[in-house]
Amino acid sequence: MVKTTDEYGPVKDRVKGAAQQNGHAAGADGTPHGDSAASGMELVPLDQNRLLSGGDMRRSGRGDTTGSRALMAVSIGQQQMLVPRKAPTMPKPVWHPPWKLYRVISGHLGWVRCIAVEPGNEWFVTGAADRVIKIWDLASGTLKLSLTGHVSTVRGLAVSSRQPYLFSCGEDKMVKCWDLEQNKAVRHYHGHLSACYALDLHPTIDVLVTCGRDATIRVWDIRTKVCIHTLAGHTNTVSSVKCQAAEPQVISGSHDCTVRLWDLAAGRTKATLTNHKKSVRAVVLNPAQYTFASGSPDNIKQWKFPDGVFLQNLSGHNAIINSLACNSDGVLVSAADNGTMHFWDWKTGYNFQRLQAAVQPGSIDSEAGIFALAFDQSGSRLITAEADKTIKIYKEDESATEETHPLNWRPDIFRKKRY
Repeated sequence: MVKTTDEYGPVKDRVKGAAQQNGHAAGADGTPHGDSAASGMELVPLDQNRLLSGGDMRRSGRGDTTGSRALMAVSIGQQQMLVPRKAPTMPKPVWHPPWKLYRVISGHLGWVRCIAVEPGNEWFVTGAADRVIKIWDLASGTLKLSLTGHVSTVRGLAVSSRQPYLFSCGEDKMVKCWDLEQNKAVRHYHGHLSACYALDLHPTIDVLVTCGRDATIRVWDIRTKVCIHTLAGHTNTVSSVKCQAAEPQVISGSHDCTVRLWDLAAGRTKATLTNHKKSVRAVVLNPAQYTFASGSPDNIKQWKFPDGVFLQNLSGHNAIINSLACNSDGVLVSAADNGTMHFWDWKTGYNFQRLQAAVQPGSIDSEAGIFALAFDQSGSRLITAEADKTIKIYKEDESATEETHPLNWRPDIFRKKRY
């Protein structure tokens, strides 16, 4: 009764009188006339003047007419009618070809924890629990170089686009800058009080951003090695940090279940997103849109810059999500601790493929975890770092078409979750 009054209150009392006036009352056999009987929908004549002037329609607290949420005006012949509003449906997702494994690279002696692809797209670099950084040829998968110097697991890597420099960080609290012409560490950035878990280079300013177990994000001047800012606010390990040229310039995800957007100039938080219920281990920016996604065991959530407006939930990957990657075609990939990878259409949130990484012979099933993901610069190759000490490279199946791999999709009613 309360719901009826709330949604249909403005027009509820007018239905009987209006129906009798316009000859829509039941006939002798008790059935209504016209098409409304066939559709099972009762049409209510719309009094245009009364609707425009407001009439006796009550206003809701949000400023719209209470009936407008459930009813909409349509023209039938010469008359306008109020009919129930149709629930919005999810738009049809774009078809993406499925991804398949085409190369497995072995060489590390420990869990492979991080990946970075060089801007020229000729090689990529991996860091592992064996404390070694290895550089691999992207086309052939052959080892080009090994760099030693860290005394604990290497957790983060980034390759500079302007100089032959590689940046790394690890659980030994060290942040290093490697000169790839001399193949040695040329700078050290001292300041983290505990393990350093991730880093990223700012695309336009010469600063390096690192984060770690001391719950801080540190912004370093690359040349002078000075710590410009210590961004404090998280209350637990900061596991992921990303930089972009536009405001907000720094985005971080933490085990305190929050995502923070930072004002880099002021050195303070611009927005704190508290929607996640579990720790946020991964954040990824969409290269083609002004949006980003954060991954947590409860959900993957998409957000809109600059204020972190919630867009939608991507539900179904029920595992500890360690990494997210997105390419310019709108393919979002989430990788988890149990070796599963889910491929999503960014726009609609449709999960078009699920993969279980095959464990290397000799490894146990618990070593199926995926720790890091990265697309190459073209977005056509996906590189994964895994717990079975291998690096796997995936590519799109070129023989697949919409006929051979159709979308298993039906237009459900789109219920947008507001949390």
